[in-house]
Amino acid sequence: MAILEVNEIQYAYKNGQPVLSDINAEFEAGKMYAIIGASGSGKTTLLSLIGGLDIPQKGAILFERENILQRGLEYHRRNHVSLIFQSYNLIDYMTPIENAELTAKQNVLPILERLGLTDEEVKRNVMKLSGGQQQRVAIARALASDTPVILADEPTGNLDEDTAGGIINVLKESAHELNKCVIVVTHSNELATQADIIFQLRYGNLYTI
Repeated sequence: MAILEVNEIQYAYKNGQPVLSDINAEFEAGKMYAIIGASGSGKTTLLSLIGGLDIPQKGAILFERENILQRGLEYHRRNHVSLIFQSYNLIDYMTPIENAELTAKQNVLPILERLGLTDEEVKRNVMKLSGGQQQRVAIARALASDTPVILADEPTGNLDEDTAGGIINVLKESAHELNKCVIVVTHSNELATQADIIFQLRYGNLYTI
């Protein structure tokens, strides 16, 4: 059964340019989804709507069959979804442990260790870590929040091939072993082909491929 549903979503930019046209999709726990499409096709916009960062002009986002507006977008963001950004969005004066603890509902150290960070690295300022390590901290923060849905916007976009491969494996494990619903927006064919289901966003419409 779907944990998230996108029903008849429409969205246009402030200049009136349509971006999304009657989008429908269902997302289940335990699966990893990839959303691909050309630059400017509306992938990040769709992810923002699913994450409760914006409101569609028409249609509804449902979490467990309830409109996310019912309890409010802040409640949805706090309890249902965790977002991973390409820019990491870490607090630059904090350590990995401190960053992960910002939204944590469980002990963060085992999660950071599982993601490959050493005892020394988890106590280091995040700005002294590599890009791949910083992205792992961002993923650890998402996992520690214990939300059922993980939304990732180009999570491997700034990473080298080997590091990107490790991040892809972590996202797959989050879906298959931790029963998360993982939705990833990506330009990476390698990442997309690792997903259980691939959607393509084209001319405002969403297709399963």
